[in-house]
Amino acid sequence: MAASLLRRFLPSFSLLMAVAALGGCASLAPSADRDAETTPQAVAFAPSASDRSSLRETAGSLRRTALTGRVMRVDTIDDIRLGPKEVILTFDDGPAGQNTRRILDALDAKGIKATFFMVGEMARNNPALARNVIARGHTVGSHTHRHPNLAAMSHADAVAEIARGERALREAGIPDLPFFRFPYLADTPALRGHLAGRGIVVVDVDIDSKDYFRISPVRVATRTMRDLRRRGSGIILFHDLHARTASMLPTFLNMLEREGYKVVALQPARGNPALVASAR
Repeated sequence: MAASLLRRFLPSFSLLMAVAALGGCASLAPSADRDAETTPQAVAFAPSASDRSSLRETAGSLRRTALTGRVMRVDTIDDIRLGPKEVILTFDDGPAGQNTRRILDALDAKGIKATFFMVGEMARNNPALARNVIARGHTVGSHTHRHPNLAAMSHADAVAEIARGERALREAGIPDLPFFRFPYLADTPALRGHLAGRGIVVVDVDIDSKDYFRISPVRVATRTMRDLRRRGSGIILFHDLHARTASMLPTFLNMLEREGYKVVALQPARGNPALVASAR
């Protein structure tokens, strides 16, 4: 009944919002501790005066802070190698209106770059915001069109879903898509082989922030930091779909900086260099 109502009243976001209601993209099992955030997604993004100033700064050079790390140029999955106290920040499921904008502002303030794995349906409904992510110097990867569990589909249907997501992102103005992340982190060897054969790098996850659970922003930050300390480095999964993630990010970045971590910018080894900012 609930699924039927979602399809009736939210046709353009039916599946993705159902996923959001159950949680984030990193866990397949539903839980009573999940949150049903439904931030309006379809409003076009218009940069403010401060945003335009930030874009000019990004266009010139990457503002460096104590948190700014190296640029990692990646051609294959084997190129993703982090040293001690290095992290890669990734955000899935957007672009998502004001939440994504607040995350971009927090990243700008620290002079660091992240990778955003966008859902095609979300980018199609937020094309200006999707382009703004690129304009601010971040890297964008594909995350399918409607965020299904690809491992539960036939191989042909999964390949078609990946292609639809890429097409939607290109229609939103993002021509270069060198990276991919599986929804729910649910992959198959055949799909990994398909992507590798096309020169697309699958970016996996070392630390799941679990920001899709109904917990406070402070708890998201402290729990993620706890897991990072145990591991020492890694690729961190967040979701710009959730307001709590946007709220906790400045605190989390301050924690990283105080403990001497560096944020590594993930970039394709080939492709259009104008799409990403370089640290010089």
